[in-house]
Amino acid sequence: MKRSIEDTSIAFIGAGNLATNLAKAFYRKGFRIKQIYSRTEESAKPLAEAVEAEYVTSLSDVAHHAQFYVVAVKDDALTPAFLSALVSEREKGLWVHTAGSIPVDIWRHTGAGHYGVFYPMQTFSKSRPLDFKEIPIFVEGNNDDTTARLEALGGALSGTVRRATSEEREHLHLAAVFACNFTNHMYALALDVLRKYNLPFNLLLPLIDETARKVHALSPRQAQTGPALRNDTGVMNAHLALLADDERMRQLYGLISKSIHREAGD
Repeated sequence: MKRSIEDTSIAFIGAGNLATNLAKAFYRKGFRIKQIYSRTEESAKPLAEAVEAEYVTSLSDVAHHAQFYVVAVKDDALTPAFLSALVSEREKGLWVHTAGSIPVDIWRHTGAGHYGVFYPMQTFSKSRPLDFKEIPIFVEGNNDDTTARLEALGGALSGTVRRATSEEREHLHLAAVFACNFTNHMYALALDVLRKYNLPFNLLLPLIDETARKVHALSPRQAQTGPALRNDTGVMNAHLALLADDERMRQLYGLISKSIHREAGD
């Protein structure tokens, strides 16, 4: 009898933002989450309870017989030594990391027979459940069979699963940092400006929402507006004067304005 993809047992190494969302997404699709590992019970236990799995806080207790191991930890923790210790005596499983900028070859000398990358490109928070159907997942395996298995696993969650080389994924991650992390930092700086006059951040939400909606219909360059695009030096100088007590903000304002104006002239 042929087994369905949902029969795959999954162990998660990590219980952070991405691991929490991904484990719950697989669980909702009927997959068996075998185990959650985290360094602390405070992180591991709530996620394990949410997906009906056991939890462990010692690497030596990581399950030996899961079919799919998802390593969702901080990028700087993905060292060859750490991964080799994880794989030891668990070589038959399919091992993946979820990092955008870490190459697939980091698994090469760990002893894993099947390994790869399973990269959902989205911003995750534990408190905000997301519909994975709308999240693109990029996969890469150490051979065609492994990649096909990862495509099937991704396809159980998302309507968009694509193969991407390590180099392509690294550029995707860089683009995501500009589009998401840097943009969110601008929201934080905008909040700082508003706080000086006790103005609420939600006044900006309609503007933020429309800016995001526009790039569904227009290219980012076509959607660009503002004083820098127009080279309205009077407005820009007035803004810089308002930032007289914050040299960091002045520098950012100047650099970004110059970049926008330069692109407008290309």
